[in-house]
Amino acid sequence: MALNQPEPVEISTRIRPGEWTEQSLTELLESYRTKIMGMGAAPSEVVEEVERSDDGSVKVSVAWVKPV
Repeated sequence: MALNQPEPVEISTRIRPGEWTEQSLTELLESYRTKIMGMGAAPSEVVEEVERSDDGSVKVSVAWVKPV
């Protein structure tokens, strides 16, 4: 059964300061991207976002933005 949702599917997390490195961030993004694509997303439908806070924390999200 295929998912028929007009809204984006998103995997996201927040990581506290000192609990991540650039390498672990890259690996996390790749794992989220792999999961979203495993759900059927085309590469062009996958949107990654990393928000860095002044306190050193980050918010990471990978979304499947389906065309309308």
